[in-house]
Amino acid sequence: MPKHTIMSFHTILYCSARRDTAAGSSREEHTDAPTGAAVKYVDCFYAYGVFSIYGGRKYAEDFMYTERIGGLKSSAIREILKITSRPGVISFAGGLPAPELFPLEDIASAAQEVFAKYSASVLQYSVTEGLRTLREKISLMLEPDASLIGPSHVIITQGSQQGLDLLSKLFLEKGRSVFTENPSYLGALQAFQLFQADILPIASDRDGIQPESLRRALKVRRPALVYIMPNFQNPTGVSLSMERRLQLVDIVKEHDLLLVEDDPYGDLIFSGEKMPSLFTLGGTRNFIYMSSFSKTIAPGMRVAYLAGSEEIIGKLAVVKQGTDLQTNTLGQYLVNEYLESGRYYGHRNLLRETYKQRRDCMLSSMESYFPGSLSWNCPEGGMFLWVRLPEHCDAREILLKCLERNVAFVPGQEFFPDGSGKNTIRLNFSNALPDKIEEGIKRIGEVLKESNI
Repeated sequence: MPKHTIMSFHTILYCSARRDTAAGSSREEHTDAPTGAAVKYVDCFYAYGVFSIYGGRKYAEDFMYTERIGGLKSSAIREILKITSRPGVISFAGGLPAPELFPLEDIASAAQEVFAKYSASVLQYSVTEGLRTLREKISLMLEPDASLIGPSHVIITQGSQQGLDLLSKLFLEKGRSVFTENPSYLGALQAFQLFQADILPIASDRDGIQPESLRRALKVRRPALVYIMPNFQNPTGVSLSMERRLQLVDIVKEHDLLLVEDDPYGDLIFSGEKMPSLFTLGGTRNFIYMSSFSKTIAPGMRVAYLAGSEEIIGKLAVVKQGTDLQTNTLGQYLVNEYLESGRYYGHRNLLRETYKQRRDCMLSSMESYFPGSLSWNCPEGGMFLWVRLPEHCDAREILLKCLERNVAFVPGQEFFPDGSGKNTIRLNFSNALPDKIEEGIKRIGEVLKESNI
């Protein structure tokens, strides 16, 4: 094997300029390897520099990388976001909250309060489990009956992604399996793959994961974890029906499984009441609940949490000690103060109203500009719409053409553990103003019609 080799992953990358000027060439030559050896990136589409590379960038045999690093894949979404950072691009790609709605004044006020109340302690090291007063508030948000769960059932993490990482460290290794929805959250799939778990997708539809499909899978294999996102799922926007929630709780208890309920979007419900969590319905033995303040306050705070049995939370704390010692102290104090002030709930209602308006704008624009051969859903909350092209279409090819019109989305195939879904598209509606939503959807519609779809 040569010293530097391209390994495999599916991603979409952007090159700002064509460096190989040979007529008709579809490759780029780099000579930045330590030995000066040339590495050729092939199959490049230089109109917008979109191409597939397999693996990591370069693999140097002199370094003792672990076996699991060889299978790592860069997130296609992160790579697409590099493209969409260009001026003039209308992006429906990232799962980003609206920055113009970040509660800047409230957070500034909270900062003044915490420094006045707690002085230098807000900048000091703190306990691994997290600020106790914040954990108390979270436990009451999850279960008002304090006799059922308390702060010892909660751990604060650096965003939900760290929660997935800690759970993977605690429960996953080569040879173990995780059952997920199909499609599922890409960040979770990456976390599980890092620890070489076998990811087994369970059939899902407009009501969420199918209980009977889960039962059939359990006859073949017992998973270390079952992972689902029951409310306004990323990527589809689908929510698990109440009937299926009850069925799922019964199956998990019957087989004594461990289910991870990831709920970052549940508070972004546009109408009606939020359905009870699986964690509330099933209890702490078999269920772990995780959520985040990234979508309802600001992602830069990096404050999220896991709730579960005292035994599991205790073990997660030990794992976290060897990972980062603790979640940032100041961020925890700010979130705690914001919750204490009561302003959090008014801000959450503003997000619900605004995102509903943007969802409606996107749906209306799709009705006006998309061809009749497409279908899509109408989620009752969250940040995403899910679009299906005709079966023969490849959303990645449509993306290439859309990038020429300065509009972007995420091809849905990235979210399917079984590699299906090439004709699906995820659209984010939270991070664009209504005029940009209409213009972006119009551009996509033009591409679709020109492609005879």
